[in-house]
Amino acid sequence: MSVPSPSPAQSSPEKTVRIGVIGAGLMGKEVASAFGRWFALLDCPVRPELVAVCDVNAAALDWFRQVPTVRHFDTDHRALLARADIDAVYIAVPHHLHESLYLDALRAGKDLLAEKPFGIDLAAARRIRDEAARLGRFVRVSSEFPFLPGAQRAIQIARSGSLGKILSLRNSFLHSSDLDPTKPINWKRQNRFCGLAGVMNDLGLHVAHVPLRMGWKPVRLHAQLQKIYTERPDGKGGTAPCDTWDNAVLHCTVDLPGQPGVPLTLETKRMSPTDTNSWEIEILGTDGGVRYSTKQPKTLLTYTRGKEQAWSATDLGFAMPFKTITGGIFEPGFPDILMQMWASFLAERAGLLGDRFGCATPDEAVAHHELWEAALLSQHHNSVVTL
Repeated sequence: MSVPSPSPAQSSPEKTVRIGVIGAGLMGKEVASAFGRWFALLDCPVRPELVAVCDVNAAALDWFRQVPTVRHFDTDHRALLARADIDAVYIAVPHHLHESLYLDALRAGKDLLAEKPFGIDLAAARRIRDEAARLGRFVRVSSEFPFLPGAQRAIQIARSGSLGKILSLRNSFLHSSDLDPTKPINWKRQNRFCGLAGVMNDLGLHVAHVPLRMGWKPVRLHAQLQKIYTERPDGKGGTAPCDTWDNAVLHCTVDLPGQPGVPLTLETKRMSPTDTNSWEIEILGTDGGVRYSTKQPKTLLTYTRGKEQAWSATDLGFAMPFKTITGGIFEPGFPDILMQMWASFLAERAGLLGDRFGCATPDEAVAHHELWEAALLSQHHNSVVTL
């Protein structure tokens, strides 16, 4: 299904887009912080203004009272969505709430920056996408890491054709957050809240966004999924079932033009020793290769075929899709790429993205759910699944 074009009201540039946030947790605070330093951007044609925040926990709203632009504090998302002075919403809630809140937002006439995985499962993602298309709303899905300078350079190199025939592709997102068995249970470790895809729902769009955007859509896959700890402390002196998948490695096959059968590996792990929050991409070809990891956020590794085999390291500095006041010698961090993602969302919504990298689309979110559904089937039957 094609991505819907912006509605007529969005066809011309807007100086200010009024934003409401539903979910006053960590990511809601990060969004407020990004908007608060928006003046650091030099060439974004749109400015966001955070005007409303909603959370079922009234105490969670208190942090936002220091944000001078926020004038509405709601505990019912329907009250926020009914407000006429909101153009678009960002919704960051547990996965099992995605479908109902996203559909409510779309039907209230709001555009949407959704959190991944865009519904708890494939069926939910399809319903959200189709309703957005039917209503003509502009919808994108949160995925920050491709906006890093190293990721952008890797994409540019891959698109240039300079790598020759592609030998292998890999994209990973690795955490060590669940290695401690005494860590209390939370909603991301329970299928009824996180979804049967487990870690793939939680981290998967981060590794699927670039491959899908590049046209590297798997035609077959075999999955290796792991559940390491089956219970965790419940925070009340007892234990609770921990039934989500902790680690997932998908061995995929991609058919490229003139090159059938290219291997693509997608890894999402909550139990990866030494990895705090490591996003990695590697593209290897017959004439060259590129590798980038957030473990070394300024360093891009490249090679060119020659008599000797060696990687060359390039110190990239602060080269973002949207220019900022930040000097080129400095290192980028998560707040920077979050702001870049929002700039991309707002510019594309206004029809002013140009040739810059765009946020994940509803179609890409549906496609990544198709991968996780196939992975669950592959794990169940220990077989290769055709997509």
